Amino acid sequence: MACAQPSAPRSHSARLSLVIDDLGQNLTRDRRVLALPGPVAMAILPDTPHATELAREAYAAGKTVMLHLPMDPAEGPFSWHPEQPAAERFERIEAALRAVPHARGLNNHMGSRMTADIPPMAGLMNELQRRHLFFLDSRTSASTHAAAEAQRIGLASLSRDIFLDDDPSPEAIARQFERAVELARRQGSAVMIGHPYPSTLAVLERELPRLAAQGIEWIEIRQMIAVRGNRAMAAHGKAGIYR
Repeated sequence: MACAQPSAPRSHSARLSLVIDDLGQNLTRDRRVLALPGPVAMAILPDTPHATELAREAYAAGKTVMLHLPMDPAEGPFSWHPEQPAAERFERIEAALRAVPHARGLNNHMGSRMTADIPPMAGLMNELQRRHLFFLDSRTSASTHAAAEAQRIGLASLSRDIFLDDDPSPEAIARQFERAVELARRQGSAVMIGHPYPSTLAVLERELPRLAAQGIEWIEIRQMIAVRGNRAMAAHGKAGIYR
């Protein structure tokens, strides 16, 4: 599962995947994410009070657990920074994965400076490949090299298309959700990232059950990697190759 070479995407209609970030702070709130009616991927911050408990609950419920790895400018005991020795960064991943058991993949929390630094990203992708974990580039910066480095070594990976809640108002979130649906229809698939805000969850609870009637298939994030065949979408690259 951790290695995948770019290949022609499978012919199909419209598919969506959903990742909810920044989990582990509040169990009551996060269990509302857990109750969403479908294959939501749960990206858990390792330095949160309920990280381990939530990861175990999500795994037991059949959800995909992801490590939401803090990266510069994020701070904390697990955060990656460019000036750290590589050995220290890998020790932090080891500790973070102990805090978030059952993780099948990783995405970056913040990381605008870190993901623009090629050598650490190359090291990260090699480490994920060694551990048979996939990578989702949250694309917190237009200067990211993370997905390109993953693709270069054939690591199973993909990139975020739509942030649902940069503007956390219900109206804005609903518009972003519709943008994701339209993008999925146009290019065959779309990957959404949201956060466990009350407004985001209210929109998702309303809109997710309507997807099937609209001809949209909501699929698990690892299935989306297979659907995309490790190829970059048009907004992120050319001819399937990340720029």
